[in-house]
Amino acid sequence: MSGDADQVVTELTDLVFQVAGRLRADFNATAAELDLPPAQALALINLRSPAPMRDLAELLACDASNVTGIVDGLERRGLVVRRPSPTDRRVRHLVLTEEGERRRAELRARSHDKAAGIFALPPKAAISSATSWPHFSPPGTERPGGRGRRPRDR
Repeated sequence: MSGDADQVVTELTDLVFQVAGRLRADFNATAAELDLPPAQALALINLRSPAPMRDLAELLACDASNVTGIVDGLERRGLVVRRPSPTDRRVRHLVLTEEGERRRAELRARSHDKAAGIFALPPKAAISSATSWPHFSPPGTERPGGRGRRPRDR
C-alpha cells in the first residue's frame, strides 16, 4: 500500500475502535440504568429464545461454564428460565420470560437511541450508502461548521 493508503487505513481503524469503545461504554451505561451487569445485558440482548446455553456461549465467545453464572444472574432477576430441550434431555434451553422480553426491548431501544446519537442520525434514517452517513466526530476533533475530521478522499 502507498503511504496515503496506509494513513487512511490507520485513521479508519482508529475511528472504528473509537466508535466501538463509545458504543460499548454507552451500552454498559444503559445496562447499569436497567440494573444489569454488562455480561448479563450482553447475554440478554443476544438471546434468541429458546436457545441452548452453548449457543449463548458461542455468541459471547466464552466458555460454557462462564455462561452458567451469567444465566444464573438472569434467572434470579426473573428474565430467563431454563427448560429441557425437546430433543435432548441433557440440554437446557434458555427462554426469555415476559419480563425478560420487556427488559430486552428496553435495552435495545435505549442502546439504539444512544448509537443514533453517536452517528448523529435522524430518527428512522434511511441510509443508502456509507457515503451518505454523517461523519463521526470523536470528542475534540470537531471542525468549524459542525463536521468532524475524516480521512482524505483518495
